[in-house]
Amino acid sequence: MELKGIHHVSAITAQAPENFEFYTKVLGLRLVKKTVNQDDISVYHLFYGDEKGNPGTELTFFEIPMAARNREGVSSISAASLRVAGDEALSWWKKRFTEFGVDHDEIQERAGRATLAFRDFEGQRLILVSDENNTGVQGGMPWDRSPVPAEYGILGLGPVKLTVQDPEPTVIVLTELLGFREKGRYAADVPGQPDIVVYETGEGGSGAEVHIEERNDLSREQLGRGGVHHVAFRVDDEEELRAWINRVRQVRFPNSGFVDRFYFRSLYFREPNGILFELATDGPGFDTDEDIRHLGESLALPPFLESKRPQIEAGLKPLNTKAD
Repeated sequence: MELKGIHHVSAITAQAPENFEFYTKVLGLRLVKKTVNQDDISVYHLFYGDEKGNPGTELTFFEIPMAARNREGVSSISAASLRVAGDEALSWWKKRFTEFGVDHDEIQERAGRATLAFRDFEGQRLILVSDENNTGVQGGMPWDRSPVPAEYGILGLGPVKLTVQDPEPTVIVLTELLGFREKGRYAADVPGQPDIVVYETGEGGSGAEVHIEERNDLSREQLGRGGVHHVAFRVDDEEELRAWINRVRQVRFPNSGFVDRFYFRSLYFREPNGILFELATDGPGFDTDEDIRHLGESLALPPFLESKRPQIEAGLKPLNTKAD
C-alpha cells in the first residue's frame, strides 16, 4: 500500500461569511461544498478546491464562531501551501495581495521551489508554491468562473509543514507506518534552527510532501481560528482504507476506525506529537449529491442529516446575502 499524496487540509475559521469572501473572491477557489460539521451540525464545514474539488485540491474550514485566535507553537500543522503554475504566477499574486491588503512576505526559495508566504484575515499561514520545475502528483484544474485568470489560478494543495519539538517519533510514523521517504532538506525560515526535512509519498512532488520543522523554542500550539485542524492523505478506495485501518490497529494507535463522511471515507489518528492525521478515499466525490455545474450553491447535507435540514438551516448565517 502507498498513500497517493495530500487529500485535503482542514482549518478553523470564526467567520464563515468572511472566509467565503476571501477564499472565493481573493484566492479564486471554488466553493465545492457548503455543508455542516458532521460532529457539530450547528456550524458550517466549507470545502474549497479546483473545478470539481478533486482530491489533492481541497482546503476546508470548520466554522467555530467563538474560537480564540490560534497561538502558534509545536505539535502543529504550521503551514499549508497552494500550488500555482510557475514563477510568473507568484509575481502576479504578490501584486494582487498588495492590491487587496493581504499580509504577505517576499518571494523566496523553499525546497528548491519559488514560494510566497501570506496570511489570511485571521492569520491562517499559507504558502503559494510554484510548479515551475515540479514533477510528481498532478495538480488540479482552476475553475473557469474564478475571478483569477486561469494561468495564475491555484492548482491544488502543496506541501504541509509540521512543527514539532522532537521530530523522531513523527518521522517514524511517516516513514515506517505510512511509507513516506526522505527526499531532502532546506534552510529553516527561523535563523539558527535546524534544517527543515522533506518527506514524500506516492509519485512525489509538491502535492505529496510533508515538511518537518524542529523547534525547541516554542510551547505547544493552542489551536484556534487561523490554525489548521488536521491533514488528510489520499487512499485509493474503501478496500485500501480498511487495510490501513488494520495496519494502524496493529501498531496499537488509538484511532477512529472507519468513518463515513459521505463524500469520502476516512480514518483518523494522532501521531506521537499529537498532530491529527486522516486517511481519506478519493471518492465518491462532491458531485455525489449535486450537479457538477452547481457545486456549493446551496446547503448540501448527507442523507443521515437530511431530516434535520429545517433546524440546521435556521441556525446558519447566509454566506453571501446576494446569492443566498
